[in-house]
Amino acid sequence: MPLQAGIVGLPNVGKSTLFNAITRSEIDAANYPFCTIDPNVGVVAVPDKRLDVLTEMCKPKKTIPTSFEFVDIAGLVRGASKGEGLGNQFLSHIREVDAIIEVVRCFEDDEVTHVSGKIDPIDDIETINLELMLADVASMEKRVERLSRESKKDKKLEPELAFSKKVLAVLETGKFARNAAEDDDEIALLKTFQLLTNKPILYVCNVAEDQIGSSDLPLVDRVREHAKSEDAEVMVVSAKVESEIAQLDGEERQMFMDELGLKESGLDRLIHASYNLLGYGTFFTAGEKEARAWTFQQGWKAPRCAGVIHTDFEKLFIRAEVTAYEDLIAAGSEAKAREAGKLRVEGKDYVMKDGDVCFFRIGAS
Repeated sequence: MPLQAGIVGLPNVGKSTLFNAITRSEIDAANYPFCTIDPNVGVVAVPDKRLDVLTEMCKPKKTIPTSFEFVDIAGLVRGASKGEGLGNQFLSHIREVDAIIEVVRCFEDDEVTHVSGKIDPIDDIETINLELMLADVASMEKRVERLSRESKKDKKLEPELAFSKKVLAVLETGKFARNAAEDDDEIALLKTFQLLTNKPILYVCNVAEDQIGSSDLPLVDRVREHAKSEDAEVMVVSAKVESEIAQLDGEERQMFMDELGLKESGLDRLIHASYNLLGYGTFFTAGEKEARAWTFQQGWKAPRCAGVIHTDFEKLFIRAEVTAYEDLIAAGSEAKAREAGKLRVEGKDYVMKDGDVCFFRIGAS
């Protein structure tokens, strides 16, 4: 399954404009709530200069970057957890994504209405997060009720019941569910609950065009301070600027970014931030036929990473021939890296590292 990040926010904060820019799509970004009813999905390539360098070195017939899916989800309103607005659809769509990108409005514009009638990003955040927590409370109440009944007949369910009560208690104090997990076992169990407030969050502050590069951003500063309490990440973009950048190519794009003092587009930063938010890395395969980037979870061992390429590769794994990207580039070719002793033969216990260039040896089925 591809990785997915859901772009959420109150109506008219700029999330659909941002989605359009990310995917170069042209979905309706009208100035009224709920113009995005069904989630729009855009698949984007994860920018990685390392793949470009490998392509130049190996001269493959084709190059395939790893990808990431962004889902533009209908705007949320207060009361969504009780079905207000498009609440039920909104919450079910968030439940399906791996991470949440919460877009908050940090700009003034009299021509773009705000659903609550005021520009207050913390109020926006608290509105969304409260609805996520209330939905999780309802979910956990049902789980506790069911486990209380079933554990009377099956004592093996008592540990899960105890942890479920613990999660519910944490939610009822106004904290995210992820704060309830204290060890690896609880983290693993909590993940199976599919709770909204167990998903990692990236706050994206949408600012005006003339605020790009400014250090005087009081609304953004408030978001950063709030994010500290949740151990969440924050980044600043101008959805309007990014939509303009997305329409340009080549030299025009670079010239426009240079004028704004941007070394990297906000969208590239957002893609990388979303990718890293989930703790994923990239390994590469490179040869005459193809140079390709592959996504893996940090901590995965070589056989499981081989299985990303093909499920049979994990079962038939023998060994991995691995060269660190930096060593390969310094050597100039795979043959020279091998001669220099930089190509390593790794077994089933090898933990893959971001940037590894690999060739997997597998047995016969």
